[in-house]
Amino acid sequence: MSEHRILAINPGSTSTKFAVYFNEKCVLNKTLRHSVDELSAYADIIEQFGYRKGMIIDALVEEGIDIDKIKFIIGRGGLTYPLESGVYLVDQFMLEHARAGIYGKHASNLGPVIADYIASQIPGAHAFIADPVVTDELEEIARITGHPMFRKRSIFHALNQKATARVHARKTGAHYEDLRLIVVHLGGGVSVGAHVDGRVIDVNNALDGDGPFSPERSGSLPVGQLIELCFSGKYSKEEIYRMVVGEGGYVAYLGTNNALEVHKRALAGEKQAQFIEEALAYQVAKTTGEMAAVLNGQVDGILLTGGMAHNQALVDLIKKRVGFIAPIFVYPGEDELEALAMNALMVARGELSAKKYTPRMEE
Repeated sequence: MSEHRILAINPGSTSTKFAVYFNEKCVLNKTLRHSVDELSAYADIIEQFGYRKGMIIDALVEEGIDIDKIKFIIGRGGLTYPLESGVYLVDQFMLEHARAGIYGKHASNLGPVIADYIASQIPGAHAFIADPVVTDELEEIARITGHPMFRKRSIFHALNQKATARVHARKTGAHYEDLRLIVVHLGGGVSVGAHVDGRVIDVNNALDGDGPFSPERSGSLPVGQLIELCFSGKYSKEEIYRMVVGEGGYVAYLGTNNALEVHKRALAGEKQAQFIEEALAYQVAKTTGEMAAVLNGQVDGILLTGGMAHNQALVDLIKKRVGFIAPIFVYPGEDELEALAMNALMVARGELSAKKYTPRMEE
């Protein structure tokens, strides 16, 4: 059997994670952390391209990886136009949309850009994305917002939510397509999705103003107060957007996007850290309850995943409020790099065909 060498890249809001696979075997897995101060040097997320790309290449060289032998580079899909689930070949159309941030500003926009750059430096290499954050399987009724000028957008941790759901299905001897699940991703952003028949029929927009707050995002805000702030003349459009994405949540209340630091401060007795950590759990539980209603109360399991699922105290706070709904299963961290690599491997082996980026424009 041929050995396929794969580089999987996952740029997140507070980290850049990457891994090298030789077929199914992971030979390198690294997480590069980025502080608020480091990222504040860049006015726009896409400007972080050189910084993050350089760190990945330097780390690969330092680890002794022969970069020229890597022929499949797959990045986390960014905020392009809505797409169906699957693997996509990176092309210029996708790159233009990712760089422009036509659907929003997020570190995942760097996924196809970095993958394409590295692939361009290696003869015979190709760049892909898989299950991008704009994966859209919403029921039509879930798109209704309350005013016809606004429609709900599907922006969430699709790659990890689906990978976690499939891992859970295998561990329980079931098929993902037969389960009714609520999957909660607890990371730099927080998304809570209702999964049924292998589709995510409803989920909060985890990026810019919907659902629970997170380490650096505000989540839902009081609309009237937000309107007043927008027209107060005190802040620019960019400044207000940063309040919602990048400088909301833990950053706004506690001055850091590091959830581990917040938990350590809470354990040390800092009352504000304790209170805000509990408030995050409270909001996550509320949104989980909403998704239980979406599934008509017929829920086979609630899956907690993402980096903050390592925090047992936070997990216990969530369990206390939603344990009555369904059994709770914890899958800390994320399987996104492995999920990316296995998607690329299926393409390499001809088991899966990469799709062409043909976006479905918003109505």
